[in-house]
Amino acid sequence: MGLSLATAERWVERWERQQQRYAVDREERFTVIADVVERAVTGRPARPLVVDLGCGPGSLAARLVRRLPDADIVAVDRDPLLLELARTHHADAARYVDAVIGEEGWTHALRLDRPLDAAVSTTALHYLSPGALHRTYRELAALLRPGGVLVNGDHFPHDDTALARLAGCVGRRHAERGRALAHEDWDSWWTAAAADPELADLLAERRRREPATGTDSAARLSVAAHERLLRQAGFGHAGVVWQYGDSHVVVAIR
Repeated sequence: MGLSLATAERWVERWERQQQRYAVDREERFTVIADVVERAVTGRPARPLVVDLGCGPGSLAARLVRRLPDADIVAVDRDPLLLELARTHHADAARYVDAVIGEEGWTHALRLDRPLDAAVSTTALHYLSPGALHRTYRELAALLRPGGVLVNGDHFPHDDTALARLAGCVGRRHAERGRALAHEDWDSWWTAAAADPELADLLAERRRREPATGTDSAARLSVAAHERLLRQAGFGHAGVVWQYGDSHVVVAIR
């Protein structure tokens, strides 16, 4: 299922443009996540160890390794196509792991040799059910060293529906000003990928792995709900360090 570098570059570049439609001020969000991780590992004697949860085609891992070239990054995802794009296009950014976050025993697949300094994620953990998310937070708290951080960038809805509408409006206006909505959307990207013969085997494997039925996800959990789950999971501090519209960076400190 190996890809040529040219093919991986082409599809990752299209992915980066497509994602601008959805992640409000995406580059700033990546920068904030890197700021938090850099602060957490400053002065540590060992090489920083970071896990990237739901890494996709390596967007966050590639940016983190540019900021922290000495870090060991373990990037995990369940999507065979996106993982192969990451392995090919960002081969030196991370060690990539094919695993389903939240499944029984998934952390063993990471093969960690020491406590984590940071766990990071962006627009990925909301796919978990609330129960699986809570278990995952507990597992990550156990893997992180004291003072280590979990950093999650995602869209979190407001509990207040009026504020939720306003936050959505702020995000849309920002996307319009940046012409982000001119880029292809999620469905168009996957439809175009399906027409590329070089991706056929990976797409077939992706379809084989798709769950037979839909599952309840944590996408509707508010920031306050995430903060509660994080504290229940063993984190001493949890809260928002950056926000634009309904896009947030939530940090929890072990």
